[in-house]
Amino acid sequence: MTGTTPSSSRIRRRRSLLLAGVVGLAVTGAVAGQFIPPYASPAMAQIATNTAPGQNSFADIVEKVSPAVVSVKIKKDVNAQSMAMGEEGMGGLGGDVPPQIERFLKRFGFEGGPNGPMGPRGPKADRGGPSERRVVGQGSGFIISADGYVVTNNHVVDGASEVDVTTTDGKDYVAKVIGTDPRTDVALLKIEGKTDLPWVKLSDVPPRVGDWVIAVGNPFGLGGTVTAGIVSARGRDIGAGPYDDFIQIDAAVNRGNSGGPTFGLNGEVIGMNTAIVSPSGGNVGIAFAIPAETVKTVVNQLRENGKVARGYIGVQIQPVTDDLASGLGLNAAEGALVAQVQPDAPAAKAGLKSGDVIAKVNGDVVKDARDLSKKIGMMKPGNSVQLTVIRDGKTIQVAVKLDQLPGEQQASLSDKDGAQPGQNVPRLGLQLAPAKSVQGAGSEGVVVTEVDPSGPAAQRGIRSGDVILDVGGKAVASPKDVQDSFAAAKAENRKAVLVRVKNDQGVRFVAIALDTKPAG
Repeated sequence: MTGTTPSSSRIRRRRSLLLAGVVGLAVTGAVAGQFIPPYASPAMAQIATNTAPGQNSFADIVEKVSPAVVSVKIKKDVNAQSMAMGEEGMGGLGGDVPPQIERFLKRFGFEGGPNGPMGPRGPKADRGGPSERRVVGQGSGFIISADGYVVTNNHVVDGASEVDVTTTDGKDYVAKVIGTDPRTDVALLKIEGKTDLPWVKLSDVPPRVGDWVIAVGNPFGLGGTVTAGIVSARGRDIGAGPYDDFIQIDAAVNRGNSGGPTFGLNGEVIGMNTAIVSPSGGNVGIAFAIPAETVKTVVNQLRENGKVARGYIGVQIQPVTDDLASGLGLNAAEGALVAQVQPDAPAAKAGLKSGDVIAKVNGDVVKDARDLSKKIGMMKPGNSVQLTVIRDGKTIQVAVKLDQLPGEQQASLSDKDGAQPGQNVPRLGLQLAPAKSVQGAGSEGVVVTEVDPSGPAAQRGIRSGDVILDVGGKAVASPKDVQDSFAAAKAENRKAVLVRVKNDQGVRFVAIALDTKPAG
């Protein structure tokens, strides 16, 4: 293969961590001939030779599971304003790069991110002139039931106006989005009217480091691609969110593999491919998959309710360091230290106190603060949990009835209020909840529960926990009020809107420009 060698500066510009996700449909070429990977050493060949009959090849497993793996094709209509504000996202699909992944990009020094100057772009077909375009992209998915439930990544289908899936035998189906969970990047689709589709099972047993795995998906729109490797690590925290528990694999995963399954040698899904780390834009053997256990928990809720409700006990926690463990008289630096108990929250009603160390949840050991957040967050509101707590050197048992996580209350309240962002409302990069629904936030205004670090609001200094009191001189009490105020300002052709914000430092006005573009 011939070609010019890119300059070192260009290589540096191309550095990014890519969602193993959406890729534009334009594929310009393929590599011909056989490629022998450098890791196919004599030692590995010997391992394959010494395995049981029928296991010296992955062909039997691939033949069994491939019919349940699908290509997910997405279309999204976006207006010119959204395109200008960077909302075409990964590979020209449409929808922003999730803020948690943006933070991960910056953590590794990739400031440009996947939407930087050298980021990928997919084909865009004009629809109705330059003011509106249709963005097209692809990802992967897999069927988990004979009646047509399909699992993929949230970032694959986020904001899509049309979703189609294609099976390995070339059959196309229209899919309906049943529900999505941005916090874990899981989405559930449904093919209607089918009862005999091939499907695969989510594993009940977590893989071990060193286990062989097989990734099947749709990289670069090629479809039906199979790669193999091993589990490199478990419990990876890549800064994507409080529920990070990724499986790291070294099977080749590229853009378009997002939402595709990784299988164990028993043919069960051990994880769903989500992200890769890459200095070049291609596979370097570091990929991350959402564990099957997490996927199963989220999918069950999406299937039942169309959304995910997470447990909440209402405490601020911090890790137990060696110094803290020594001061608290603990044998090991494990568990989660309660720094503060929120008033009237479930933890306060159950009698938890600052200085308590939560050591177990329902008998399961709490490794650290992140582990506690994951354990509680994966439980349903209304359930009761038994906490093993160490207080003043003594072990006690505390029963707590879980409430609903305030950030999840925001989603349901927005739906109830009918808050749907219109095309004339600028993207603020905020998730909001009525102040009265958040413990300790008071009764006036709307609380900022999450901030996109690349959004216009973040650029003006708005942070998580801030309370928005009024927008454009009008008091707000719900996310819909905020959206309506910005829509009204846009209709009046105003260039900026004054937002009055309260936090622990006082009250101030912030001017948010209506034509502000997100950074990166």
